[in-house]
Amino acid sequence: MSERTHDGGVAVSAAPSPDEGLTAARLADKYGLAVSGARPSLGEYVRQLWGRRHFILAFSQAKLTAQYSQAKLGQVWQVATPLLNAAVYYLIFGLILKASRGMSHDVYIPFLVTGVFVFTFTQSSVLSGVRAISGNLGLVRALHFPRAALPVSFALQQLQQLLFSMIVLFIVAVGFGSYPSLSWLLIIPALALQFLFNTGLALIVARAGAKTPDLAQLMPFILRTWMYASGVMFSITTMLAGRPEWIARALQANPAAVYMDLIRYALIDGYGASNLPPHVWALALFWAVAVFAGGFVYFWKAEERYGRG
Repeated sequence: MSERTHDGGVAVSAAPSPDEGLTAARLADKYGLAVSGARPSLGEYVRQLWGRRHFILAFSQAKLTAQYSQAKLGQVWQVATPLLNAAVYYLIFGLILKASRGMSHDVYIPFLVTGVFVFTFTQSSVLSGVRAISGNLGLVRALHFPRAALPVSFALQQLQQLLFSMIVLFIVAVGFGSYPSLSWLLIIPALALQFLFNTGLALIVARAGAKTPDLAQLMPFILRTWMYASGVMFSITTMLAGRPEWIARALQANPAAVYMDLIRYALIDGYGASNLPPHVWALALFWAVAVFAGGFVYFWKAEERYGRG
């Protein structure tokens, strides 16, 4: 298209663009553009996370190796720390407060050590999860990957640490008269369900901690209260004898107590089924599935906000 100018020349005007008048949203649709950092669909997010499985494993192993790299005893502290905690609890609760009511010495010590090791697994998963995003902002802002990889890798790190510590737990059990049997195989599904539960918790506190960093300071107090309410150092049913039964049942049904009791039942000969709450495996499955699924969706919904601001 051309037109004559005032001095007799000819000006050529460009043809109108085929995209003229289109909104930004329609242009993006036309050329297949997407918002940078936008949250993918839930199914796509799961696919992306699975694609990063090697990174998750390598990251958890690197964190585990670096955890005690500055200590002279190194990885020995993985076992020494919960054992020292168990020794302190035995001194206070076993010898001074006589919390072993109704349990022989050969049962109470494996009972206590198992409780400390198993609860520490959940406790450490939560404490590391609450800082998973806020403590790794450089990584979050520099690289594009599903952010759930971080809390999942921290939960996996704690599982690897527990599996290493289980060797000592087995030695303690055998030393006090609980020898290997088929019931020990129940430890595998119990730990698998606890890992799912811990991962869900890590995802929940990771999102909360990313928005409210002060939660990391509050979390130890919450976990300490949870530990005392879960029967780590004493039998809930024995300690609450004479109180309304529903109180003991409610405390036994809390997930930390459920997973501890399952592993105690599998490992310790003198810890019978009468110490377990009704439908204990159904409870363990419910807590694992509900918390993992709920935590995963809760974390995914804020995917595009991590590392912003």
